[in-house]
Amino acid sequence: MSDTKPLPWRTAWNIGASSGLGAALAKLLDGRVNTVAISARSQDALDALHASSQTLAAYPLDITDADAVARCYRDIEQNAGPIDLVVLSAGTWDMLTPPDLDPKTFKKAMDVNFMGVVNVLAQAVPDMMRREAGQIAIISSVAGYRGLPKAAAYGSTKAALINLAESLHPELAAKGVTLSIVNPGFIDTPMTEVNDFPMPFLMPVDAAAERLLAGLERKNYEITFPRRFTWMMKLLRLLPNAVYFWIVRTFILRT
Repeated sequence: MSDTKPLPWRTAWNIGASSGLGAALAKLLDGRVNTVAISARSQDALDALHASSQTLAAYPLDITDADAVARCYRDIEQNAGPIDLVVLSAGTWDMLTPPDLDPKTFKKAMDVNFMGVVNVLAQAVPDMMRREAGQIAIISSVAGYRGLPKAAAYGSTKAALINLAESLHPELAAKGVTLSIVNPGFIDTPMTEVNDFPMPFLMPVDAAAERLLAGLERKNYEITFPRRFTWMMKLLRLLPNAVYFWIVRTFILRT
């Protein structure tokens, strides 16, 4: 994206910014937002982004640690002022195939993908509702629309995030806080490189970040991309269970 016009946020907090979609979004925000606080567990990756940036500031963080999240939130606000955009893109993905249903894999997915989001919301939501301003984007996935093979742990957390956003949206909107749920399809990132199955309409990460930013600027409730795949997944949500399971057995499990 060549556009360098200022964006409507003064202080953004981009969590999960060390790689993939989070890193690509950080580069689009850089220089167009006064301060872009970037968080992830990898200090080295954050430092590399910061070194070549204009307005990126590194705040290493493990979002599964609620106390660390609270400290990080306070540090950013003390250094850069009120946070008016939070993007939650941190996540973990592990394939699961029955009969291997290791509880540790489910716990890891829930701790990072769901409770990590809750830890951040617990800091940002009260503040934004008090100010009656602010914007939050939660990165979920089309894997949360319906259960998919090999995604029992990951998809469960993404379905939980979709439900969480639906639950919070009306009351946040009534207080002037914008909440977006982002449901991408397959994006070409280190997370998807491990997949051993077909990924229809695999999207370059830079193009995905541009679509995400455009949706944030429009303050859309749901942001999805690539449209061909996400609308196909939306259609599957409408099908009767018997038809859906037949499609999975016939066209997915046999690939």
